[in-house]
Amino acid sequence: MAKKEKSEYIIQAVSHALDLLEQFHDEVDELGVTELSKRLKLHKNNVFRLLATLESRGYIEQNRATENYRLGLKSLELGQTFIKQMGLLRQAKPILDGIVGECNETAYVAILKEGYVVYLDVVETNLTVRVVSRVGSRLQSYCTAAGKAHLAYLSDEELEATLPAEFKAYTPQTLTSLDALKKELRKIQEQGYAIDDEELDPGVRCVAAPIRDYTRRIVGAISISGPSMRLGDERITQEIVPLALGAAEDLSTRLGYNK
Repeated sequence: MAKKEKSEYIIQAVSHALDLLEQFHDEVDELGVTELSKRLKLHKNNVFRLLATLESRGYIEQNRATENYRLGLKSLELGQTFIKQMGLLRQAKPILDGIVGECNETAYVAILKEGYVVYLDVVETNLTVRVVSRVGSRLQSYCTAAGKAHLAYLSDEELEATLPAEFKAYTPQTLTSLDALKKELRKIQEQGYAIDDEELDPGVRCVAAPIRDYTRRIVGAISISGPSMRLGDERITQEIVPLALGAAEDLSTRLGYNK
């Protein structure tokens, strides 16, 4: 018996669902049923049923304000899983080692997941006084350098959907208003890096720079943390910021990012 080609096993409905998901790319954030129907050459009823199925599983969500559809958190989770397993962590490890070799402070790679910063990997300093490892922890994004390095590049709508309704003051330095945070994020976007100035933990300062992949999207952040007694303003400006920026650029290039 002749062996069947894999194409003979394709399920048309699944293929259509994947075609629909692939319409959201580059600058296409949202699409309506009519536009999707035209692009996919499918009847609106079929498109609506595909959307309803994908929405029920979290891969698509509807913007209630515009009634258009966009990718849901489940799509993000799949992408982040791929990055974690296939690219980001593997490529980040030698870069984190290099950072610690140069400045002997703790270096992290982190991602933004469901509004929280998640630290995926760390290389620690060998100094006795150090920042406690946060690998695997979910921390609020608005009071961490890695979190703000992500938030700075979100739209106002995305930002407000990502942030909590109320900001908890972890220290006297924590930004506790949306206006103050937005002002800080504009500054971060201009300079290309973020600083946590004892905003989460007293006595701890941190610098982070965003990591981009081949699609130019921000997929993570490189973060350098240390006690404030060692990370003074001058050292941050002259040593830590250039190191974080250079490391983030190196890792972005390894992930296919091209300026």
